[in-house]
Formats: sequence, C-alpha cells, structure tokens
Amino acid sequence: MKQKKTLANVLRRVEAVLLAAGTLWAAAVTAGSDTAAAAVSALAEALPERALRWELGDLRPGDGLSPAAALTIGESPLLLAAREGVAELQALERQEPPEEDGETRAPVVMPVEETPVEPAAPLAADNGVPAKTLIPTDPSGYTVCGRVYISNSTSHELSVQELQKPFAAALGKEEPQVLILHTHGSEAYTPVPGTEGIVWSGDYRTTDYRYNVVKVGDEMAEVLGEAGVSVLHDRTLYDYPNYTGAYDRALAAIRKYLERYPSICFVLDVHRDAIEDGQGNQYKAVSEVEGAGVSAQMSLVIGSDGSGLEHPDWLENLRLAAAVQQDVLERYPTLMRPVLLRNSRYNQHATTGSLLLEVGAAGNSPEEAVLAGRLFAERFAAVLKEKAAEGAEAVESAGNGESPEEEKDREAAS
Repeated sequence: MKQKKTLANVLRRVEAVLLAAGTLWAAAVTAGSDTAAAAVSALAEALPERALRWELGDLRPGDGLSPAAALTIGESPLLLAAREGVAELQALERQEPPEEDGETRAPVVMPVEETPVEPAAPLAADNGVPAKTLIPTDPSGYTVCGRVYISNSTSHELSVQELQKPFAAALGKEEPQVLILHTHGSEAYTPVPGTEGIVWSGDYRTTDYRYNVVKVGDEMAEVLGEAGVSVLHDRTLYDYPNYTGAYDRALAAIRKYLERYPSICFVLDVHRDAIEDGQGNQYKAVSEVEGAGVSAQMSLVIGSDGSGLEHPDWLENLRLAAAVQQDVLERYPTLMRPVLLRNSRYNQHATTGSLLLEVGAAGNSPEEAVLAGRLFAERFAAVLKEKAAEGAEAVESAGNGESPEEEKDREAAS
C-alpha cells in the first residue's frame, strides 16, 4: 500500500512538471500574439513541429534546424558532431540567399534605427495589413548627407563631400535613355480581401501583372515618357519559374540592351521589400502624401565591390541615389526610407546610372505601390532633366568663352 502511494506521488509530481513545462512553452509561443485567435493560431502552427521533435528526441532549442534536418544529421555521428556549424551555415543562407554568380537578394530586414509612426488618417481601400511609416529619427549609425540617411553595411568609409559631387550618368540626345526591368518581377503586393482571380506562384509572388512589381514599372515608364525621357520597359519575369539565378538572367538581358542601345545611361531595377514581425505577420510601409493619397514607402539599395566582385564605379551610383533621394524628400518628406549601401553589386556595375528601387513591401496594396512608382518617376525625371539642362548651359558657356560662374554673373547683372 505504501509503495502504491509513493508511486502515485511520483506520478503526480511528474505530471505537475510536464504541465508546468507545457504552460511555459505555450506562453513563449504566444508571447507576441495580440489576440486570443492569434494565440490559438500560433499554438496550432508550433504544436505539430514540437510533437515531431519530441518523437525524434530532438529537444535542442534555438539552433533553427528543421525536424527533417535534425533527423538527417542524427543518422551520422560525424554530422551530429558538426551540428552547430551546420545550423550557423543554414542561418546565414536564410538571411541572404546567394545567386549563381555570387550576387545576393536585397535584404528584407527592417533597419533597427527606423522608428515606426502610426498613420494619422485611415487608409482608403484598406487591405487589412497593419501600416507603419518608417523614418530615421537618430543619425547614429547612418551617414547623413542633407536629408539623405545612408545605412552602410560595407567596409567603405563614406565622405559627405564626395557624395555631394555631381553624379556621372547623364541623359543624351539619342534614345532610349532609361531601361526599367525587374530581376524579381513576380514579387507581388496584397490586394483587398475578396479579390478574385489571383494565382499565387509563391509567398507573395504571382505572375499576374496586375498585382506584381511589373505594374509599378508600367506606371513609371508612362510617367517618364510623359516627362520627355525615353524609356524601355522589360516586363520579363527573371525569377520565374526559378528564383535562383535571376540576377544572372537579368544581367545577360541588361548587357544585350546596352549593346543594342548604347544610348541607355540609366537602369532601374524595380523590386518590392518585405517587412514582418517575429511571428511572420506582414506590415506595410506607407507615406501619406497631401493631395495624392496614401503611398507605399520606398528605399534605394546600392551595391558595391564588398563581395569581391568587380564594381569600380559603385560610388557614382551612390551619388545618383543621394541626389534623387534628396530631391524626393524635399517634396515628399516621408516617402523614402534610408538608402542601403550593401556589399553585393546587384548588377549595378553595368552602368554608372544604375539603381535598385524597393517599392513598398509585400503588405502594401498594389494601388499604394503604383502611386509610389509614379511619384518617384516624376522626381527622377526632374533630376535627370535638370542635370541635362545644366550640361547644355555649360557647353554653351564654353562656346562663349565664359565659365558657368561668369555666365551667372552676367545674367544677374542684366
């Protein structure tokens, strides 16, 4: 009888320990949930994986390996001994997936220095995705050039004086002058609930041009054309059906365009970003533009030679980005997020007028993204035409034997 009571006490203690462990685990899984429904959803997603890990005897927390990877590694003592290294490599691969030639996808991590600001007004045709306006409020960690904040993850030191020098690329008289393309053309946006007829080819990816970044490129090409800038818009989906190798395929196309049309000086590679919280919930980055509506925020990503690939003129692209961003922010103070300078070159070695533009995020609506593309194209055209006008004035002054300063003095006197 005494032995039965002792066994019962032990079982009750084991049950209490298991219940406490389960409660702690459930609390950790649902910590970021705002509602009861979100908490239930988080538990439903996490429970099957935890049960599988329990069955496999794989209870290691925190290394991020999937149950399938843990099972494979557990079959080999040699792989099991190197588990920590395998987990580190897998984590790096998830952060920035490599392309075939060493190029990498533009990072999708939200800069920690940016401060989310809730929109002041409700959004029209809301697609249900939480909205934030992301703006830098502290210059720490940035290179600040006028209104432009630059987040530099390379080993290069940036000089504000160098950044303020005129950029090299310029519009010529021959046409076409600008090439717009999309290395990741299937990157898409979130339409309003109930939208029918969309076929998704992946997470927030679709070949439907009504909802992906190609539609933004269409708008930008139209605006540039109306401003008198000759444009070619390549609507090819270089990331479909295979995402890997998209930069290689896009580079081959860029080279063909430049060979056929030497007049092209500017190449815009238009993408969209992705911003999410720790539970994978999407956010959209927005800017309220007076008189225009709610626009998606944008960011310029500039490549360098930090990856070891040849890119001697990366600073020219950065000067162009700084000049364009300065102009945009003077008109629309919250439209642009900080410029990102990265080690990868993103095919920007092809010209000194190459920019990678992230228009909004996966959570933005197609309408917000199209408005952003229109506003950017208007200011981009204005910057290019202003430089072309200055160049024409310089040529005319040189023909008259006057320096630009002397010409200004003469015009002021008259």
